[in-house]
Amino acid sequence: MSVQIITKDDLENFKQELLSHMQDLLKTDSSMQKKWLKSHEVRKLLKISPGTLQNLRVNGHLPYTKIGGTMFYAYEDILAMLEENKRG
Repeated sequence: MSVQIITKDDLENFKQELLSHMQDLLKTDSSMQKKWLKSHEVRKLLKISPGTLQNLRVNGHLPYTKIGGTMFYAYEDILAMLEENKRG
């Protein structure tokens, strides 16, 4: 049975490798977009208020599906709305 001594530098290197790996995983997960988003996710994504989201819904600019009391928005519809309103 051999004994290995772990130094502070070894632990620091391990920590840096672990953090780097976790950051890579988070980047990968965030690039995989969900197909359906809830209202709070849409508001966060577009940086809009609840009233603005309601106006987009009521005026027919953003289609939605309501199941129970929860409204869902297709990510594709959000992208389409942004493309339709693109200026320039």
